[in-house]
Amino acid sequence: SDVLACGIPTKFDASAEFKDKKAVIVSVPGAFTPTCQNTHITGYLSKLSELKAKADVVIVIAFNDPFVMAAWGKANGIKDDSILFATDNEAAFSKTLGWTLGPRTARYAIVVDNGKVVYAEKEPAGDVGVSGVDAVLAKL
Repeated sequence: SDVLACGIPTKFDASAEFKDKKAVIVSVPGAFTPTCQNTHITGYLSKLSELKAKADVVIVIAFNDPFVMAAWGKANGIKDDSILFATDNEAAFSKTLGWTLGPRTARYAIVVDNGKVVYAEKEPAGDVGVSGVDAVLAKL
């Protein structure tokens, strides 16, 4: 897909989408930023087939607007819904958890199984460990 092609943002109803499913939510401070792109998300993309064998839904969220998130997914070669790149609008979801980095979403991972959170870990500043793909795969 063309990175510059604009899609139409849609609302995502997590309660409905996660019912009777296993979901992985990965949060990053910002699309296209060095650690998020080169370390954090690259790990998820490289092990996407392993993730999808164990989880029904994989979502990457960030503070960025939906157009930036869509472009980030496209820039990483995503052409389908194998992994969703979504906006945490104004970090509203992350704020309910207390997991923000200033005005942005913090770096964290959550595993939801049949509507229940079974794993939720936030990274210390500048690290990718508990929210990295290997830590999450171990919890699926």
